Amino acid sequence: MSVLKEYRTVSEVVGPLMIVDQVEGVQYNELVEIKLHGGEIRQGQVLEVQEDKAMVQLFEGSSGINLEKAKVRFTGHPLELAVSEDMVGRIFNGMGKPIDGGPELIPEKYLDIDGQAINPVARDYPDEFIQTGISAIDHLNTLVRGQKLPVFSGSGLPHNELAAQIARQATVLNSDENFAVVFAAMGITFEEAEFFMNDLRQTGAIDRSVLFVNLANDPAIERIATPRIALTTAEYLAYEKDMHVLVIMTDMTNYCEALREVSAARREVPGRRGYPGYLYTNLSTLYERAGRLVGKKGSVTQIPILTMPEDDITHPIPDLTGYITEGQIILSHELYNSGYRPPINVLPSLSRLKDKGSGEGKTRADHAATMNQLFAAYAQGKQAKELAVVLGESALSETDKLYVKFTDRFEEEYINQGFYTNRGIEESLDLGWELLSILPRTELKRIKDDMLDQYLPKAQEGTVDSE
Repeated sequence: MSVLKEYRTVSEVVGPLMIVDQVEGVQYNELVEIKLHGGEIRQGQVLEVQEDKAMVQLFEGSSGINLEKAKVRFTGHPLELAVSEDMVGRIFNGMGKPIDGGPELIPEKYLDIDGQAINPVARDYPDEFIQTGISAIDHLNTLVRGQKLPVFSGSGLPHNELAAQIARQATVLNSDENFAVVFAAMGITFEEAEFFMNDLRQTGAIDRSVLFVNLANDPAIERIATPRIALTTAEYLAYEKDMHVLVIMTDMTNYCEALREVSAARREVPGRRGYPGYLYTNLSTLYERAGRLVGKKGSVTQIPILTMPEDDITHPIPDLTGYITEGQIILSHELYNSGYRPPINVLPSLSRLKDKGSGEGKTRADHAATMNQLFAAYAQGKQAKELAVVLGESALSETDKLYVKFTDRFEEEYINQGFYTNRGIEESLDLGWELLSILPRTELKRIKDDMLDQYLPKAQEGTVDSE
């Protein structure tokens, strides 16, 4: 069997790739062990097989490999992850090895990190509300259990702080099911890794989290495996241990850069901006691993985070991500520079499943109406502010001035909640009513009269008190 056979026929090493000649019975995606002349064992994966030649992708880099003395062994199975319920509360490197000084895991089983495609008929529709404690997400761009909702950030924006806040605060309301967070960090700096680990430890969120950390100086190849290892862990906890799992992956741009690096080493024909032509397909193999299954209690919800190169939303990475996922949360330099945290730009942000996770029995009956009214009022207020810049404030009507007042307070009080404020959905809804009470009742055209009668007087009392 090829599993037992050792080859000493390494003919070429180029970057992260190695060519092995005269192989037999080798399959695509098979795990490879390379024993160096000093006794060190490295791992790789078969990328391509042509006749009797195998191209192997090395996980730990190619430095120090002696072509004549290296021994290569094909294991006969793909890269697998040892999984156990004890993974919760632990920190691993990008390949799934513990790095927190804790004991070695006793695996319950080994799972292929590429997972299995979910049969569309077996999918259950995402319709349960997840509370992140962030008003601009919970109320205006609701996250639903089983959804994939990416965060589009720019260079210098605090997406790491937002990711840590969601990891700390996220919960399924009115549910006694176990909740876990799987956090996959790809290509991050040591400083960023320390921030995530310390933040989760200090707040106690580590007790329900599994952390995978791939640092910027780790091999690029490892970055390609890290999100798959994280998602395999999430699927195991969700579908075998009945947990609801939130997967946060940052930064997907680093993952795509690693794909481009390997593609260039393979001398493939590049697609848009040098990324491989299969970037869409490759990203979909990650994002489509989110969801709920019929007959299973658990679920996998994804929040991928990516920094848009040059803040360009038409760049291939955010562009293709937007096609595959169900919306996007966009961070704004303008809000960040004005001192607002988290700087979520609510107008271009969107959750395509928000209507499925809101309403009576899930959040509150007034959720959808107030969400639509807040969007409309904020958009009108922004227009009025732009008009005032061009024509001066004297050009504004009295109603326009109220919209400007609403917009200023909306940004200052609603969006600018800080990274350590955990707002319940009821609190966000009540704050929305309080801000809407700044406007004349005749302007609140997106809310039915009976709802206005029920909620607006309370909001107006709150406004009078606060003034």
